Amino acid sequence: MRLRLGVVTSASELPWGAVLAPGRGVAYDAMGRYAPALGQRVHDGGVGPHGMAPFGYGAPVFAGVRRRRGRYSVGGRGAVEFGSPLPEVVEALAGGLRQRELLDWGGVALRVTGLTPVEPPECASGRVRWRTVTPVVMKGSGRDESGVRTTRQAWVLPSEPEWPVYFQGNLRRKAETLGLDPSVELEAVTWVGPKRSFRVGEGAKPGAPVEVELSGPPETLRALWSWGLGQANAAGFGWVAA
Repeated sequence: MRLRLGVVTSASELPWGAVLAPGRGVAYDAMGRYAPALGQRVHDGGVGPHGMAPFGYGAPVFAGVRRRRGRYSVGGRGAVEFGSPLPEVVEALAGGLRQRELLDWGGVALRVTGLTPVEPPECASGRVRWRTVTPVVMKGSGRDESGVRTTRQAWVLPSEPEWPVYFQGNLRRKAETLGLDPSVELEAVTWVGPKRSFRVGEGAKPGAPVEVELSGPPETLRALWSWGLGQANAAGFGWVAA
């Protein structure tokens, strides 16, 4: 499930460095207010066999604002979405966010106007086509053509040969984390957006928004929609368009 947080601001733009980064702190603050033990457990070691943080979020979106090249425009009424496939995490996020009247999003004040739950799509056919609104980031093997590891920070883009394998592996690890059927498949990559890098802590993570076709059990697909695609969803990457 997702939570759509209504916000309003008098600011006109966000610094690029603050488009995604503040959301992680907002999410953990919300969980800490409502369910501190759960928030600490997710923060310290994640959940499940792979130690993953089971939540994601998107950047603040202001639909009525005119876009300007090279700037992230904001203003007036907008929304920020948070989500998780785990009901207890959704409950903690909702309980904490309802206690907030104002968010400091990278130095920009966002006044909270309301919170609306958003159910995931049914995915009844077992096949979906999703486009992300934030970049998908993935690490590859870090090995060269001879199989020798050359780096541990091997970020790969959707156009690179390793990307589909590691992307699908990430989807399956998420299903295993949740105790769901992991037989989800990446059927096709139908669109790749421009490469973007965002700093969310130490170093910048490069990636690109994508449109993908996936197949799998409906319950697993619904969970992925609530969580996000690729790695670092808890830092705002890989958020699927509603």
